[in-house]
Amino acid sequence: MSPAVGLFVVFAILLILNVPIAVALGGSSLVALYLMDMPFSMFPMIMYSSISRFTLLAIPFFIMAGIIMEKSGISKRLINLANKSIGHLPAGLAIVAVITSCFFAAISGSGPATVAALGIILIPAMVKAGYDVGMSSALLSISGAIGIIIPPSIAFVVYGVVAEVSIGKLFIAGIVPGLMIGAGLILTSLVLTLKKQYGLQDKAPFRETLAAFKDAFWGLMTPVIILGGIYGGIFTPTEAAAVAVVYGLIIGIFVYREIKIKDLFKVLVDSAVSSAVVMVIVANASLFAWVVTTEGIATTAGELILSISSNQYVILLLINILLLITGCFIDAISAYYILVPILLPVIMQLGYDPLVFGVVMTVNLAIGQVTPPVGVNLYVACNIADVPLKRIARSVVPFILASIAVLLLITYIPSISLWLPNLMGM
Repeated sequence: MSPAVGLFVVFAILLILNVPIAVALGGSSLVALYLMDMPFSMFPMIMYSSISRFTLLAIPFFIMAGIIMEKSGISKRLINLANKSIGHLPAGLAIVAVITSCFFAAISGSGPATVAALGIILIPAMVKAGYDVGMSSALLSISGAIGIIIPPSIAFVVYGVVAEVSIGKLFIAGIVPGLMIGAGLILTSLVLTLKKQYGLQDKAPFRETLAAFKDAFWGLMTPVIILGGIYGGIFTPTEAAAVAVVYGLIIGIFVYREIKIKDLFKVLVDSAVSSAVVMVIVANASLFAWVVTTEGIATTAGELILSISSNQYVILLLINILLLITGCFIDAISAYYILVPILLPVIMQLGYDPLVFGVVMTVNLAIGQVTPPVGVNLYVACNIADVPLKRIARSVVPFILASIAVLLLITYIPSISLWLPNLMGM
């Protein structure tokens, strides 16, 4: 058996057996190393070298920042501000859910974290206002996926490392596509609730809206400080993640006073556990990617894709279909390490900007967060709403279709992603 065949056969078998993705990646790579007649001592060497990068330090810091922001009460203040501002509009709470998700996405950088922080407040509120529990949960699930598109994004950090693309540029390129996804979700919500008057409420007096803004001000400043510092040249994305942690602690402990000193141990433990899960996946996925590259699998696969058609539009459509299917079964971080070595040479040969491809790939994998069987956001929403997966999966279909429509626009009109970086002279 050739190493390439062994790698993918063992990987597929382990996935079918429902083995954790990190173990499946590492186990199949170990088999491939054996078939390549490589010493097993390379296993820890490659894994260690893949995670001992300064840039990847941003991941545990952004994870910790997201946990701190969640516990500091920022999420409920953002929801209150959005509700006071636009809650009186048709489908008001649905719009509040999407807009608040966009704000929180610019703080947490994680889809599941966004769903967890906002869903626990918004899903019960939407159900109480008359919204269907399936639709409410589905909307929060896919709104949370915006968390890996709007900066800061852990997904962009990983893609930037694998593809050797500027993480700062990726962050700024993701803003417009992320907002477009949000607009698509709002439009879909309006269509779904067109004939239903869900929870209409009176417009809040200006003084209440102003009070809500003042209360949420320090939370709103979080993305301003993070992104402003990066693009102002004050600190790197990795340093920005550390700044976000310090800022979050100051706000949580001294301003909002919702984080007690005794809570810090749990914050550190939760951050360490979440970071360890991500970094174990990164380490094993890096080994898998090394085998794919070393064995020439990436080159062969790239040539196979290009042999199907020479039409750029057809190739991009096929790549999108591949990524959407991949997102159904594999988490975003693993997908980057497996597919970027294969697909990046293809899109480079097509003359497609790798920066734009990073956004396209991330949007695809964001949609993957709400597509079973590995739609992590759906499972978070299931636990919050206490409803079966089947009910949410059925309700999320219209939102997925809206997101795919935006995805195609982003894919075939690269200027959507490049407009803001070009405007800022990046």
